[in-house]
Amino acid sequence: MKKLLLTMIFISATLFANSQQSRLAAYEKFVKAVNMIEAYYVDEINTTTIVNKALKGLLPNLDAHSSYLDKKAYKELKVQTTGEFGGLGIVVGMKNGVLTVISPIDDTPAYKAGIKAGDIILKINDKATIDLSLDEDVNLMRGKPGTKVTLTIVRKGKKPLKINITRGIIKIKSVKAKNLQNYPDIKYIRIASFDKNVVQSLKKTLAKLKKEGKKGIIIDLRNNPGGLLNQATGTLDLFISHGILVSQKGRVKSENETYYAHSFGTYKNIPIVVLVNGGSASASEIVSGGFQDHKRAVIIGEKTFGKGSVQAILPVNKNEALRLTIARYYLPSGRTIQAKGVTPDIIVHPGKVQENNLSNLEIKEADLKAHLKAELNKIDKKKTKKEDKDIKKIDGDLQLLTGANVLKALIISKQP
Repeated sequence: MKKLLLTMIFISATLFANSQQSRLAAYEKFVKAVNMIEAYYVDEINTTTIVNKALKGLLPNLDAHSSYLDKKAYKELKVQTTGEFGGLGIVVGMKNGVLTVISPIDDTPAYKAGIKAGDIILKINDKATIDLSLDEDVNLMRGKPGTKVTLTIVRKGKKPLKINITRGIIKIKSVKAKNLQNYPDIKYIRIASFDKNVVQSLKKTLAKLKKEGKKGIIIDLRNNPGGLLNQATGTLDLFISHGILVSQKGRVKSENETYYAHSFGTYKNIPIVVLVNGGSASASEIVSGGFQDHKRAVIIGEKTFGKGSVQAILPVNKNEALRLTIARYYLPSGRTIQAKGVTPDIIVHPGKVQENNLSNLEIKEADLKAHLKAELNKIDKKKTKKEDKDIKKIDGDLQLLTGANVLKALIISKQP
């Protein structure tokens, strides 16, 4: 036994020594390369610049979401997290090695200009994006409000097109709740992103549901690029009473964490439909995937983006940092979102529906009255703007119409 123990100690020491030698050899190779560049490169270049360029090349080669933040980029990141900044209102990422739109943010310059989820950005002004890092691309798109930028877009099935956008101050109102036209029992809740106020806003909306006579909810997460993890888990916790909501796992044990539901204050009986598409990413996928795994909602739309990794900002010094992928998210069933996304229960592609189809639906007396009131609103000039804004119209949205009809069936099935 003693001999075996000594053998194991010897093997461990040998492996450690070999590992250290390998690491030292790698460091020596890097330092030698830096010295050679500094000595022989055609233009004079100092060590700091060489190392910074090396880091800029290294991080994106690990994965599409890791990057080196120099002084300028780190400062801009801090500005961005305040929730108000100058730019286009567009969330982008690297997909298959190219700069791809995850989603435009509601009511921003990019959204109004017609930018769509899945668009590939080929050029920013006259600068090609192919050889630039994600941070360099983002920096080119940001600028002073009122200035213009031209994006050359490649969209599936169409020729490249140029879109001119005027930069603006990006203010995000993440939660909007409306009554759904022709569906008096349904509350439509749009979540544009998961910022720090989402759960609180949802609680206020949900508290009014019974008083308003609502019996079902549509949560619209289409083109929602994500946001804060605690807001995603907090959203799920409002509707799920027990079990795992999401977990994250990485190499460092301290980064491994599992988030559980709590029964207090849960709206566990109200039927829910969730709308998603290719622009639904990260926190949106945690929410839709969590609902799906717990069979708590019907997911409708298109397959989501597939961003299920956790990034941390690790300061290198006071002015520089690394954005580094440290873990991956896993849904309650144990499946990963990363590069796979969430596949809806009912796949519905975007499409137009004829408005007269709405009148062909079987409707109850309450539905008929709501429909007639909506018609009166169209001709009543004295109705206020606020009343109009409180109603969400179908407007030919096939995914929303499908969701409303599925939710209506769920409401009917729950009635005694």
